[in-house]
Amino acid sequence: MTRSDEELIVAMAGGDREAFAEIYRRRRADVYRFAAHMTGDPAAAEDVTQDVFMAVIHEARRYDARRAAVVSWLLGIARNHARRKLSKDRALGPLPEAAIREIAVSPDPVSGLARERQITALRQALGALPVAYREAVILCDLQELTYADAAAALGCALGTVRSRLHRGRAMLGSRLRGEQRSFARWPARDWVL
Repeated sequence: MTRSDEELIVAMAGGDREAFAEIYRRRRADVYRFAAHMTGDPAAAEDVTQDVFMAVIHEARRYDARRAAVVSWLLGIARNHARRKLSKDRALGPLPEAAIREIAVSPDPVSGLARERQITALRQALGALPVAYREAVILCDLQELTYADAAAALGCALGTVRSRLHRGRAMLGSRLRGEQRSFARWPARDWVL
């Protein structure tokens, strides 16, 4: 029988190592993808991912299912670690192509120069957003969290998430219009950043 994420965290809090292994296998990619988009650096994303799961080992008892889903809780921890990493290392650049393929949700069936240019422009525009707006866009549009789950991950009000998301999307749109490319035909879940 497959245990839910919440059941795994409770089991971890009781010292169940198999529960930790399962939650790690199940949620590592989500944490890594978020960290990679936030930091723009695969090595930093690996560090953040490792730090998150080390924190989970020590903090599993503090998880409260009434406050957030497990994914939101993990991404909230990742957010804090990624922010610390960003403040220490302001010179992080865009992701290299190999890292982009590694964090892709699914392989991109469309190959072509125009698509690659669009993705590059979108990735650069996303990386140029202020951190608060970048977090909201990544959580809601790329990680596909609900506004409520994103608010839990960010530790802020639902209205704040909506406001940051709206502003972040507007800033992205403004930058991308300068590139004269249309991203409207691809849903956010298909973005391979």
